[in-house]
Amino acid sequence: MHDESRRIEERVQRAHDQRIKPAIYAATVPFEVEAWQAPGEPVSFEEAAAARYTPFAMDTPWGPPWGTTWFRMRGRVPAEWAGRRVEAVIDLGFVGDWPGNQAEALVHLADGRPLKAVNPLNQYVPVANPADGGEEIDYLVEAASNPDILKDNFSKVTPMGDKLTAGSAPLYTFQRADLAVLDEEVFHLDLDLQVLRELMVHLPEHEPRRHEILHALDRAMDALDLDDVSGSAAAVREVLAPVLAKPANASAHTISGVGHAHIDSAWLWPIRETKRKTSRTFSNVTALADEYDDFIFACSQAQQYEWVRDNYPHVWARIQESVKKGQWAPVGGMWVEADGNLPGGEAIARQLIHGKRFFIEHFGVETKGVWLPDSFGYTAAYPQLAKLAGNDWFLTQKISWNQTNKFPHHTFWWEGIDGTRIFTHFPPVDTYNARFSGEEMDRAVRNYSEKGGGQRSLAPFGWGDGGGGPTREIMERARRLANLEGSPKVVIEHPDDFFAQARAEYPDAPVWVGELYLELHRATYTSQARTKQGNRRSEHRLREAELWATTAALHAPGYAYPYEKLDRLWKTVLLHQFHDILPGSSIAWVHREAEAEYARVAEELEALTAEAVAALGAGATRVFNTSPFDRAEVVRTSEGAPAYVEVPANGSAPLADARPAQFVKTEGRVLDNGLVRVEVAEDGTLSSVYDLRARREVLGDKGNLLRLHTDLPNYWDAWDIDKHYNNRYTDLLEPTSVEVVSEDPLLGAVRVTRSFGKGSTITQTITLRAGSPRIDFETDIDWHEAEKILKAAFPVDVRAAHSSAEIQFGHVQRPTHTNTSWEAARFEVSGHRWVHVGEPGYGVAVINDSTYGHDVSRTVREDGGTTTTVRLSLVRAPRIPDPEADQGRHRFTYSLLPGASIQDTVAEGYSLNLPLRVADASGAPEPVVSVDGDGVTVEAVKLADDGSGDVVVRLYESGGGRAQGVLRTGFPLAGAQVTDLLERPLEDAAVEEGGVPVSLRPFQVLTLRLRRS
Repeated sequence: MHDESRRIEERVQRAHDQRIKPAIYAATVPFEVEAWQAPGEPVSFEEAAAARYTPFAMDTPWGPPWGTTWFRMRGRVPAEWAGRRVEAVIDLGFVGDWPGNQAEALVHLADGRPLKAVNPLNQYVPVANPADGGEEIDYLVEAASNPDILKDNFSKVTPMGDKLTAGSAPLYTFQRADLAVLDEEVFHLDLDLQVLRELMVHLPEHEPRRHEILHALDRAMDALDLDDVSGSAAAVREVLAPVLAKPANASAHTISGVGHAHIDSAWLWPIRETKRKTSRTFSNVTALADEYDDFIFACSQAQQYEWVRDNYPHVWARIQESVKKGQWAPVGGMWVEADGNLPGGEAIARQLIHGKRFFIEHFGVETKGVWLPDSFGYTAAYPQLAKLAGNDWFLTQKISWNQTNKFPHHTFWWEGIDGTRIFTHFPPVDTYNARFSGEEMDRAVRNYSEKGGGQRSLAPFGWGDGGGGPTREIMERARRLANLEGSPKVVIEHPDDFFAQARAEYPDAPVWVGELYLELHRATYTSQARTKQGNRRSEHRLREAELWATTAALHAPGYAYPYEKLDRLWKTVLLHQFHDILPGSSIAWVHREAEAEYARVAEELEALTAEAVAALGAGATRVFNTSPFDRAEVVRTSEGAPAYVEVPANGSAPLADARPAQFVKTEGRVLDNGLVRVEVAEDGTLSSVYDLRARREVLGDKGNLLRLHTDLPNYWDAWDIDKHYNNRYTDLLEPTSVEVVSEDPLLGAVRVTRSFGKGSTITQTITLRAGSPRIDFETDIDWHEAEKILKAAFPVDVRAAHSSAEIQFGHVQRPTHTNTSWEAARFEVSGHRWVHVGEPGYGVAVINDSTYGHDVSRTVREDGGTTTTVRLSLVRAPRIPDPEADQGRHRFTYSLLPGASIQDTVAEGYSLNLPLRVADASGAPEPVVSVDGDGVTVEAVKLADDGSGDVVVRLYESGGGRAQGVLRTGFPLAGAQVTDLLERPLEDAAVEEGGVPVSLRPFQVLTLRLRRS
C-alpha cells in the first residue's frame, strides 16, 4: 500500500477548519446592542441597570485598560427555530492564545441573576429549546477589559500592570453578538474528528491502529458533502463510529479527570478582579453541571468561595446545590493556595484551619487533601501539618517545571522533617489546565514514572485564570476517551476517589524525604521585598496580639477577647500569602495594595496589643516578651535610652536596673563586650569578629561584604534567578562614610554609608549590645537599580558539611557541596529567620527579620582551612511584570551570631523578630504558659476558637532531637487535651502537679487545649 498519510491528514485538517467548524452554528441573527462605560471601579448590577445606554455597533473598539463596559443585548428567537438548541454567541474581540488574563464577561438576566460567563474558548450562553420560537431575550453583560499582560510572553516591560499607568486607549474590538442555532450533529462531528485525529498523530508509525484511524478519516471525508455539511454530518459520523467504538487495551493507563479552574487570587490582575473572575467561572461550572450529570468539579481556596458568597448570592446558591448533588468537590482545605515556602509555620496551620472550617461550616464537607498545583516548591513541614489538619493526600504539579533534574516519582509517599508521611501525587500530564488533547494523553502515559507499580494518574481539566473553567468540548472529549483503543482510559471522578484507588493499588509506593525543591522560580524568595516584610511582620504581630489578648482575657476583669478582629486580620494575612502575591510575582497594582493592607494590619494589631496590655493596669513601666525564650538584653525605653532587662518567656517584667556581666567598650571602629570583639575596616566591611569565649576568629574573609550582581534571568524576571548572575558583580568597597555613632556602655555602634549604581544609597548601623554576642546590621536602602540583586556575604571560618535553614516548625539541612546535579541546582534556597553553619563544637548563624532567599558555598583557603560563606539576598530589581519592583526605601535588620548552637539560633531568631515591648502597665500576671525543659518551643498561645474560654497552645520541638518538659500554666488548670489543628480532641493529656508533661519527637508539632478551673 502506498503511504498517503500526508495527503489524508492535510485533507482532514482543511475540511475540519474551513467547512465543519464554521458549520457548528447553522443560523444566526444579531443582537441589538447598547453600551455604557462604567466610570472608575466596577459597579453593582443595580447601578448598571439604571444607567443610560447608547447604541453600539460590531467592529467597534471598546474597553480601556482595567475598565468595565456594560452591554445591553436584546433579541428575539425566530419562530422557525422552534425546538432547536438556541444559544447567544458573544465574541468580545478576544486576543492571543491564552484563554485567561484578557477580556471576559458575565451575562445577567434582566432581573440581575448571573446566567453564564463569556470567555475566549467558551463564547456561548444557552438560551432555550423553544417550543414555539419568538422568545424575547434581554441580557445585561458586564464586560471586563483587562489588559493582556502576557501578550509579549514576558519579554517586554509594560505599564499595563497598574491602572495608574495603563492609559485609557481601548484594548479590544467587539466582533460578534448573535443569537444562533447550535447544529448538534456538526458539533459532535467536530469532536469526533478532533479526538481521532489527535490520537492518530500521537500513535507510533508502526502501530496498525494509527493507520486504521487514518483510512477511516479518509473514508469519512468522502462521505462529507462540502455544500451541505449539516445534512451529511450524520453519515460522516457513521463512518467514524466503528473506530470510536473499539475498546481500550485491558492494561491501558487510567486517567482520573476532574474539572478544575485554577484561578490565581491575584497575579496579572488585582484582587478586585479575582472576585469577578470567580463569579464568571463558577457560573460556567454550575451551568455545565446542569448539562452533564457525570461532570465533577474540584475547587480549592475558601477565600474565593467567600467572595462569591458575599457578592454573588445567586451563584453561591448554585454552588451549594452542586455540592449537594456531588458534582462540585471542595478540595485543598486552605484559605488560599498559598506559597509553599514563605508562610510561617503558624500561618500554614491557619491556612488549613480557616480553609477546612469554611468547607465544613458551609457545605458539611471535610476536605481530605491539600491541593497546591502551582506553588513554587514545598516545605518539608507540609506532611505533618497536612496530617494534623486531618488530610490524607497531597497534590501538586509544579515540580514538573524543574530546570535541571526530572523528579523521579509521580505517585509516592512524601516524608516530612518529623517523619510524617502523606500519600502524594504529581499529575504526569504536566498541567493543571488539561483539555484531554491527544498530545496530553500521550504525554501522561509516556511520562508516568510508576509504570509497573501504579496504573492510574489524575488530570485536572479546564481553562483557568479567567478562561472560564471546564467546557462542554472537554467533557465530550472525555466521553470519547472513556474506553478508546490506543488511548488511556478517562474516567471523571472525585479526587478523593482517585487517591483512595491509587493508594490501594500501590501501598508500597516509593518515599521522598525532605523538601520538594523547585529548580526554578528561585527569585521568588526575594522579589518585592516590602511585600515579604509585610508578611513577616504581620505573622509576628498576630502572635503578639493573641498572646497578650489571652493574658488580658485571663487576668483583666471586663476585657473581651477580640475573636472577630483577630479572625479577620488572620484572613487578610492569609490571603496575601497567595502564591503570586507573597512570592513577589504579581503586577504593580497587586503589590501596591498589599503594602497598604499590611500597613492597615499593622496599625490594627498594634492597637489590639496596646489595648490588651493596657487592660492589665497602668502606673508602672513594664517590658513584655512575646518570645518563647527567656531574654536578657538591651532595650530602648520610651525616652529612647538603652536599658538592660531580664524578662521571662511569654511574660513581662518591670523596667528595672539589671546589670550585664560586662559593658561594651568602643575604641575607634572596634566594639568589644567581653563576648565578642568586632573590628570594622576602613572600607566598612568587618575585618574581624573574634569570639572571646571560644578564643577563635569567626571570619575567613571580609564580613558583611555587599555585592551587587547583574540579574537578568533567561525568562520570568520576577520569578527566576539563573546561575549566571554570579558571573558579573561589583563589590561595594568604597563607603561614603564610616563613623562611630554610639559609645554607650550598653550599646556600641558604627554607621557605614555607601552610594552606588544609579543613585542608590545604603546606610548600615553595625551594633553590638552588652550581654549578647549577636551583631546587628540595621539596614536602610534607597534602591534605584534595574535588573540587579544585592547580596550580603558572611565568610565563616568553619568547615560545614551542610547548612541548616529554619523552615516552619523546624529546620532543613542542605549540603554545602555540589557533588550531584540535585545539589548544584540548589544555588539559591529559602529559609525563614535564620541560617546556621557549623563544624563539631562550633557554629555560626546569620539571622534576619524579613529576608528569605540565601545561598551557602564552601571554599578551601591556601592555609588548608575551609571558609563556608552564607549570603543573604537583600533586594532585587526585576522589571517584569512590575517595572518598578522594589524601587525606593527598604528598612530591615540582619545579624551575625558567633558561637551559636541550633537552640541559641532559634532563640535569637525569635528575639530579632519579636522586639521587647515597653509599655505603661502595672499588672504582673504570670505568663499564660511556660515550659520546663529544653527544646519544647511555644509557637502560639490563644483562646479556643469556639469561644469556650479554653486556652490553646501550639508547641513544637525546635532543635531536631527529642525533647521532654512540663508545660506550666499561669492559671488554675482543670484538664488538658491533645487536639488536631482544628482544636478537635484526639486524646486526653495527663495533668501532673498542675502541669502537662510533654514528650516530643524531633520537630513534632503538638496542639494542647487547656481547660481552666
